Amino acid sequence: MSSRADELAEVKRACRLDGGEGPRHVAIIMDGNGRWARRRGLARTAGHNRGVEVVRRIVASALDIGLCYLTLYSFSSENWSRPREEVGGLLELLRRFSETDVSRLQSRGVRIRVIGERADLRKDILELIEDAERRTCGNSAMTLVIAFNYGARDEIAAAMRRIGKAITAGTLAPEEITPDMVSRSLYAADIPDPDLVIRTGGEQRLSNFLLWQSAYSELVFADTHWPDFDKAHFMAAIAEFMRRDRRFGGVSRMVAESAALQTSVVANRIE
Repeated sequence: MSSRADELAEVKRACRLDGGEGPRHVAIIMDGNGRWARRRGLARTAGHNRGVEVVRRIVASALDIGLCYLTLYSFSSENWSRPREEVGGLLELLRRFSETDVSRLQSRGVRIRVIGERADLRKDILELIEDAERRTCGNSAMTLVIAFNYGARDEIAAAMRRIGKAITAGTLAPEEITPDMVSRSLYAADIPDPDLVIRTGGEQRLSNFLLWQSAYSELVFADTHWPDFDKAHFMAAIAEFMRRDRRFGGVSRMVAESAALQTSVVANRIE
């Protein structure tokens, strides 16, 4: 099995990259299952079934390169409005995932975390989620975050309610609210923000996914529908990330290095 260093070195060679570090946390909007199925005259559920196979391959690829965190947008809070048959099929996939895949992930040291609203979930679905998290809570090879019944606006609103309760209780003053405090009030405060967000399927929007956490993420939009997304597409997205000059509101690395060089030259002349 290739190591993270070997995989990233291969990406650098293939893309003629001189430097750059790979991401620690990649988040993926897995879009295009329904359109993939429709183009083949199949039911939308066929696309979702094929999509689960792709999830397995991408999780394995993420493990192979030593990714620390992988977040997958599996079911949004808006998806409940889809046809009943499709929703039922998605929930059945969740059940099968719990029955067959959790043990495999457990054996590879993957920790499973689920983010999203749980208050109104059916008892059987909630039990599947809690069981997967409990069985894998001691693992450290990689954290797989599943966004289920998730909506970023709901997440932020829930954080505001928690902060508001602290203000009402008198334990927090409004002027003490900071971005770090908001981050700590989100579903998974212990998980770092994604370095890279990938969306498949050709659309170019975040669709209510990790809106707060993606403030400085690099975005890569792939035309490939999720059922056709493979390791080569995944590594190409990582290669694109590694080409980017992440400035976080500052100047580019090249500008900073040039300024430092000019300062050094001036200092040497003065001496």
